[in-house]
Amino acid sequence: MNIKSAEFLISNTDASKCPQDGKPEYAFIGRSNVGKSSLINMLTGKKGLAMTSSTPGKTQLINHFIINDEWYLVDLPGYGYAQRGKQGREKIQQIIDHYLEERVELTCLFVLIDCRHEPQKIDLDFIEKLGECEIPFAIVFTKTDKISAGKLKTNLEIYKTKLLETWEELPPVFITSSEKKKGKEEILGYIEEINKQIKI
Repeated sequence: MNIKSAEFLISNTDASKCPQDGKPEYAFIGRSNVGKSSLINMLTGKKGLAMTSSTPGKTQLINHFIINDEWYLVDLPGYGYAQRGKQGREKIQQIIDHYLEERVELTCLFVLIDCRHEPQKIDLDFIEKLGECEIPFAIVFTKTDKISAGKLKTNLEIYKTKLLETWEELPPVFITSSEKKKGKEEILGYIEEINKQIKI
């Protein structure tokens, strides 16, 4: 897929106020500091499209970007950021849950996971919840340039083994590095393929 245009459209905290034109939405979510903004900028080829920050937990809104006037890329708040406090975390979780449960336009949710860490309970619980709610999703391992190829392979195997304890079939998995532009063609190709199927 060639991205000709990528423009910010709207931010809000309420899924009911999201665009109502029926275009497919591909949302990106992950724990704070997983590299979500960098990945979005890499995919769209626009360096400052999604604001990157050294401070985790900056995305607290549902952010819609219109891509090629055909589909929406949605930047969701990160989940489980400890320094927000219990009330802050619950508020963000409500925003996320409402979006995931109410948006019929949500075509695929990309769950970002830092490849440097072993499976974290918070990520596994979130993925489990997606299965229970029958939300289509894919897993995106980020920051693969930060570890050796051997360590990456080991970590991915550990993750897959862990998921197969509760899943009969694994979701699509993408290996990415925003620094190296790795995974861009694969993710955009996957989105393009789904969009073609929707039009048939």
